[in-house]
Amino acid sequence: MNKSIIWITGDSLNPQNSSLQEYPHSPAIWVWDDALIAEWQISLKRLTFIYECLLELPVEIRRGNVAEEIIKFAKEHDANLVVTTDSPSPRFEEICHQIEESLELEIFVTEPFFKYDGFIDLKRFSRYWKVAEKYVFE
Repeated sequence: MNKSIIWITGDSLNPQNSSLQEYPHSPAIWVWDDALIAEWQISLKRLTFIYECLLELPVEIRRGNVAEEIIKFAKEHDANLVVTTDSPSPRFEEICHQIEESLELEIFVTEPFFKYDGFIDLKRFSRYWKVAEKYVFE
């Protein structure tokens, strides 16, 4: 029998996300990704917004290497399955591969906010929204 934990990503900060709904009794984790924060120079305003969203979720907040922290959290909870929701983040697949070396991984595919096949700069919300609003309000 699989015992699971939930990995909350920046694209699943909603209390109604699939992972939390399907596994309501599983412990959840969020990891502040030090490498991503440094690389993308995420603003204090954005970090505050994310933190305020996290306060609405049943989640343990950690900081460091995302895959390492998730694996450590799973071991602490005797879990062999990590459940999460899909993300367009460039680092998502890389982190998933690292997790899959040690644990099973179940990824819920979510319906995209809007249909778009081109490039979107995900480093700043304003750049994302500049593209998204054209499709969202059609």
